[in-house]
Amino acid sequence: MKLQWTTHTPPPAFFSLPGPSGASLTPATPSVREADAHGLVTDRHGQALARASLWWRHVPAYPGERLGLIGHYAATDDQAAAHLLAELCRRLAQESCTLAVGPLDGSTFRAYRFVTERAPGGQERPPFFLEPDQPDAWPRQFVAAGFEPLAHYFSAWGKLPQSDPRLSELEERMRAHGITARPVDLAHFADELRRLYPVVLRSFQHNFLYTPIGEAEFLAQYHPLASHILPELALLAERQGDLIGFLFAIPDLAQARRGEAVDTVVIKTVGILPEYSGLGVGSWLVARCQQQARALGFRYVIHALMLEESRSRRISGRYAAPMRRYTLYARRLRDG
Repeated sequence: MKLQWTTHTPPPAFFSLPGPSGASLTPATPSVREADAHGLVTDRHGQALARASLWWRHVPAYPGERLGLIGHYAATDDQAAAHLLAELCRRLAQESCTLAVGPLDGSTFRAYRFVTERAPGGQERPPFFLEPDQPDAWPRQFVAAGFEPLAHYFSAWGKLPQSDPRLSELEERMRAHGITARPVDLAHFADELRRLYPVVLRSFQHNFLYTPIGEAEFLAQYHPLASHILPELALLAERQGDLIGFLFAIPDLAQARRGEAVDTVVIKTVGILPEYSGLGVGSWLVARCQQQARALGFRYVIHALMLEESRSRRISGRYAAPMRRYTLYARRLRDG
């Protein structure tokens, strides 16, 4: 086996390995261009066996530590994975990092965490639209290399309620504060996204391991989803014409790809400006979205990819039970 480092565009073999959910990287992928280094393990014929990228210059703040991030991870061989992970940690230590964290592609706006429990409720449900997935061997390879859980996440599944007794109270509270909600305008979706971008950054700025991404990358992530969005399920909260929060939900199109009827809606993201926290705007948007999803004929809901300790867990717990769990890992490199 051979380990190859590069701080520029990785060689073609780096891109030959499928990433999480089978996704492909390209040299033009923003996270590839922004990474500080790339590591690739190949066999004697030049075939890729394991790969990853590192970030240590522009990383999230973490109390008492200097983080190094490991992302773009993929491996087809346990021995190659062990060699690569050891060398990645050695390189991060050389760059004065004290804690290696992964998988995390440079920002939590991008791919991060592993699926680590596929059926916490006892019944394994198939992957939903936009859910990350990966071979079960990958988290085992991290654990074998000395990584331990740093944070836990979950997605929850449940039946859409026929009615929500809290909705009328929440509606009245929003009216008292002059807060309204409207569907996203798909005819001017790019403009809506540009208006949404600063609200997204401010809404998430205190999230665990937050690091921002540029507006161009944000637009590139979300604009291709326009053809899949039902406006009734993508809600913008406004006060006196100013955008103060949002909820983004989407039909579970993975069902259609499996030849099933699409009867499930995935609530992917909810964000509220910090100054409006505590008013129940997020709970109100969730209740409204679920009511409208039910009216559209959907029967089930998935609350996607929430941090175990987040406020979202309390909202989700009223409607759904965990269907999948995910883990973000860390390994100590030196004393902080």
